[in-house]
Amino acid sequence: MLEVIEKRPSDESDKAPVLFVHGAWHGAWCWDEHFLDFFAEKGYRSVAVSLRGHGKSPAPKRMQFCSMADLVDDVDSVARSLPRRPVLVGHSMGGFVVQKYLESHDAPAAVLLASAPVSGVAGFLLRRFRRHPWLTATELAKTKSLRSIGGTPELTRESFFSESTSDADVARCTAQLGEEYLGKHVLDMLLLNLPKPDRVAAPLLVLGAEKDRCFTQQEVHATARAYHVEAEMFPKMGHDMMLEPGWEAVAERIHEWLITTPPTP
Repeated sequence: MLEVIEKRPSDESDKAPVLFVHGAWHGAWCWDEHFLDFFAEKGYRSVAVSLRGHGKSPAPKRMQFCSMADLVDDVDSVARSLPRRPVLVGHSMGGFVVQKYLESHDAPAAVLLASAPVSGVAGFLLRRFRRHPWLTATELAKTKSLRSIGGTPELTRESFFSESTSDADVARCTAQLGEEYLGKHVLDMLLLNLPKPDRVAAPLLVLGAEKDRCFTQQEVHATARAYHVEAEMFPKMGHDMMLEPGWEAVAERIHEWLITTPPTP
């Protein structure tokens, strides 16, 4: 019952499909703005999934009890429905999900886009609390949710966008953001189930954003080093790199990397 948005190339292609995995508060819709059409036009079957409890995907159980393994299962169920193993592109929390998926599943290649780092989300939560201590504490106490991270256009811009993104785009994104509960999947990202890079064999591309308010450049570079690659940073961009002005440069870099990187056997 997972929501899946798909765009197919106009002609038959022997390229691996690309499966896009969104971050917290987001859904498959964030890839449908630009990336699905872009990669379909480049000859890739392009598929975006809304993880359980996100977008239009229902949650089989309360999200407070949802684990990272559950989200990995969501990705696996969509990957298995495709005719061949897909390339994975994960943004933010979706990048964490992709890292965990790769520990036990094969993929020809993967891209981490402004990904939650190998060290987990403790730094993000601490920075969030320092910026909005009363709001964060009150919200967690009352609802076990961090809905206010995108509760207003001002907060959405602070968290996800740079100054160059239009007010209209920020408002449209704000209207589509969902809840993100303090569930087991968050505890897994905090401490309980951190990535194990030594178990990952797929080639990885790690991309980050200079103006990211969720994850620091230092965290992006540390994640890249853990996988023995160099991180690439995009200047003047905010966290939502697939929605920001300049998203074309990010998409082009991923496409360029995919056509020059030998896939795993």
